[in-house]
Amino acid sequence: MRQGFMRMLIKAGQEAVMKNKKRWHRGRYAMFCGSTARCPRERHKAQKHLLALLIAILNFRTKLFSGGIIMCSIMGYCDGGAVLERFKKGFDETISRGPDDSRIIDTGKGLLGFHRLAIMGLTEEGMQPFELDGSYVVCNGEIYGFDRLREMLKGRGYTFKSDSDCEILLPLYREFGTEMFKMLDAEFALIIYDGKAKKYIAARDPIGIRPLYYGCDEKGAVVFASEAKNLVGICDKIMPFPPGHYYKDGEFISYCDITAVDEVCFDDLETVCKKIHDKLVCGVDKRLIADAKVGFLLSGGLDSSLVCAIAARKSETPIKTFAIGMSEDAIDLKYAKQVADYIGSDHTEVIITKEDVLEALEHVVHLLGTYDITTIRASMGMYLLCKWIHEHTDIRVLLTGEISDELFGYKYTDFAPSAEEFQKESEKRVRELHMYDVLRADRCISVNSLEARVPFGDLDFVKYVMSVDPEKKMNKYGKGKYLLRHAFEGDYLPHDILFREKAAFSDAVGHSMVDYLKEYAESYYTEGEFEEKCRLYTHARPFTKESLLYRELFEKYYPGQSDIVVDFWMPNKSWEGCDVNDPSARVLSNYGDSGK
Repeated sequence: MRQGFMRMLIKAGQEAVMKNKKRWHRGRYAMFCGSTARCPRERHKAQKHLLALLIAILNFRTKLFSGGIIMCSIMGYCDGGAVLERFKKGFDETISRGPDDSRIIDTGKGLLGFHRLAIMGLTEEGMQPFELDGSYVVCNGEIYGFDRLREMLKGRGYTFKSDSDCEILLPLYREFGTEMFKMLDAEFALIIYDGKAKKYIAARDPIGIRPLYYGCDEKGAVVFASEAKNLVGICDKIMPFPPGHYYKDGEFISYCDITAVDEVCFDDLETVCKKIHDKLVCGVDKRLIADAKVGFLLSGGLDSSLVCAIAARKSETPIKTFAIGMSEDAIDLKYAKQVADYIGSDHTEVIITKEDVLEALEHVVHLLGTYDITTIRASMGMYLLCKWIHEHTDIRVLLTGEISDELFGYKYTDFAPSAEEFQKESEKRVRELHMYDVLRADRCISVNSLEARVPFGDLDFVKYVMSVDPEKKMNKYGKGKYLLRHAFEGDYLPHDILFREKAAFSDAVGHSMVDYLKEYAESYYTEGEFEEKCRLYTHARPFTKESLLYRELFEKYYPGQSDIVVDFWMPNKSWEGCDVNDPSARVLSNYGDSGK
């Protein structure tokens, strides 16, 4: 019975498609020795740390009266008879997503858990789960324009205890039921306990920017959680919650297919580019709203550079940008510096070594919950950069440049044989984003207790670009992603940055980084071991020593859960010029100047 129900759930899902410890330590040290240090230099240093602590305390007191934009971890056991200690053990696997406060409540028919990362304060009023007449909700999300929805609900007689955007969810559910999900301009994953119906509802945003997974325990109880690692040891089979769906009564129901095009847009080139410009600017603008300090990941590539350039125009003070590269051959660093100088940002470069990369590898695979080659490669630099930001700054929000390639094309989509095939490939990539680039950004950032914001994932922007005539999106201009480049011609960026050839992030951190990973894997197995071990796997069978190494590390932490990822991310091998066995654009014949 249990196995049958789990198979039904999996089938339905498939078909549906730390606190800043250093600051506080230094502050305590300052209070202890600041007045007694004999050396003036040491005394000054201690006083400096004490001042930083006092500022932090003042900021905290100030935030007590502000709202509640948050990034967090959620979990729900959707039946009675849950073992609290077992639930808590699994839930605490993702405490880094929300280290500031934790709460687990018994709904009377299961458990709901919430780990909170405070972006705008840590008030009791803004702490989840929220409750309304015996119903409860936990949400990892950010709801844009929630003020408008809250005013509408106030007009219907509702009152609110906090300024949290997520407090509107239960009143919305009471008024509109599951139709509410169509109303949200949001990045979210949530679990609702309907106290009247004694049922659970779960839902996820249309792109899957916020993570959510599900499975069944040995009793057949459905369990939802922010990450797969929460469910290891509780559920036999773990699956990603399909984006753009809600779960109710044992079914996954689509409320939004972000890739669906009701009507193809045949606007002329200039009109299309004007709309792309305006909608992306709007997408960046709404993601700059935060009382917490905001930073920007800047690779020097087109996408992150545009996000930074738009934000710099909106900011009265220099924005803070961060770039990372290998010590010996960092391609991106010079371009990132060029962009930073042009837009006037407060720029930081982080340099990493071979030792840094290899030492972090196993941890990165564990935090990602994937064996995919390109996701792991690209995560090495991103994780180490976010780790540095967490350890050395008070930044709490990071804007990134993900989701552009899926909309406007990769290097390999230059080989698309037709506009129809280009569009189908774009649809596939957007539908699977939550397993690859979006997963990478979320995990690398959240494991370091930071919040990710993705302007290219703005729903209005994505819907529009998906609707544009694919003939215009194909590379018929001698330059990929031409629409996006042309949309921002002017003084946003230097011309050579705006029209820079695309280089994959993992390669642009330094070709040596990927080479070191390959060399390490090659030395790890003999040819005989490689052949023997590969035969052990039927789904997503490893085909290189590097892919085998990643798969074995994955199986160490997520045994038997390879279905979490549909397959290896690779170019479309059915297209001429794309039948390759490495995801790096370096192996494509059109790579050209991308690596320079």
